[in-house]
Amino acid sequence: MAARAVPQEQFRGGVQQKNVQGGERRNRTALGDIGNVVTVRGGGGGGVAGIAKPLPGNRPLTRSFCAQLLANAQANADKIKKQGEQLVDVNNVAGVRKAAVHKKVLEKKKTQVVVNPEKTPTAYVKVDQKQASRKKKSASLTSFLTARSKEACGLARKPEELVVNIDEGSVEDELAVVEYVEDIYKFYRLAEDESRVNDYMGKQPDINEKMRSILMDWLIEVHHKFELRQETLYLTVNIIDRFLSVKAVPRKELQLVGIASMLIACKYEEIWAPEVNDFVQISDKAYVREQVLAMEKAILGKLEWYLTVPTPYMFLARYVKASVPVDLEMEKMVYFFAELGIMNYPITIKYPPSILAAASVYAARTTLSNGPTWTETLKHYTGYLEDQLRECARLLVSFHVAAPEHKLKAVYKKYSKPEAGSVALRPPAKSLLN
Repeated sequence: MAARAVPQEQFRGGVQQKNVQGGERRNRTALGDIGNVVTVRGGGGGGVAGIAKPLPGNRPLTRSFCAQLLANAQANADKIKKQGEQLVDVNNVAGVRKAAVHKKVLEKKKTQVVVNPEKTPTAYVKVDQKQASRKKKSASLTSFLTARSKEACGLARKPEELVVNIDEGSVEDELAVVEYVEDIYKFYRLAEDESRVNDYMGKQPDINEKMRSILMDWLIEVHHKFELRQETLYLTVNIIDRFLSVKAVPRKELQLVGIASMLIACKYEEIWAPEVNDFVQISDKAYVREQVLAMEKAILGKLEWYLTVPTPYMFLARYVKASVPVDLEMEKMVYFFAELGIMNYPITIKYPPSILAAASVYAARTTLSNGPTWTETLKHYTGYLEDQLRECARLLVSFHVAAPEHKLKAVYKKYSKPEAGSVALRPPAKSLLN
């Protein structure tokens, strides 16, 4: 009985084997089982790396032929390995060049480059970038030359950190009007010339500078006795000088002008102003009530009711605050010099209120040896340099030197008391007199 072909697929040793018709082939063993199949890994010819590829054709496997196949396979493997190394070298060179270019770019961008030390030199370099802290741009040549030119011309501004913000602690105080205070004092500086008086003693036939000083000395005592505000004293002096500059006054009425002027200033500045009878009593009844009221009306008529003027006190309040650090002794010393100034006619006529106030601060700092004598903060808020104040400050110090022996001692006694810090007893700053 003829054998019938039975197609059958078997897997032996991991190689697919197909049995065909014929008895002589039925007992043949798969080539994969006897180890005579050359395994080519990664070779050409369309084979898949790692999978055994049967030999082409039916050429018998001799020893020499097998050795040739092995040699060819080895050569092919060496060739593939060499190509792979060349590819790695090329990639490595490109990577290194790319890393070098990237590093230069990072250096230009002011970044910090950190190389991962765990990688080999032939591998790609992994770069971790950390953004460096931003630095200020370097000044250009034009800005540098401009700054040098301003410095040479004295136009360079002082560093802002040298100027203390004296209004910082008053931001929450609505009465301090911090947002307007600078504009207010700029206006005061412009308006102080309008309310200044010229030399009027030549127009007064019956009074002189000495009589004016005696009147001021007496009014300072009255002001202190009534415990009035500082603003009241300076406004009183301003009203007297402005009225005497437009009206000739007899000697017997000079004291009447003084008490009427202080009455007006009290009504303008004080919450509880003294009554007319109080001034009549303080003048030892030299005048009656009707005379005081008549002089008050005459003064207001001549001044056209213009009482809102920048007196030295307005500038003193600001400049004392700028004289940091401020203490009670410093404040009292400044007001001591300011009152010595308003008592003397030449000081009042020659210097505007802002200079008198600034010179009082300068003289006080010199007397108390507060160094530096004139700071950047004072320059900023007063608008005056030290040279502009030295002459007025010298006169104020000379009044301090002569105060103990002077006949008019109201200011000296007032500031020699403990409640005033006894600042009048301090040694005068004779260094300013040289």
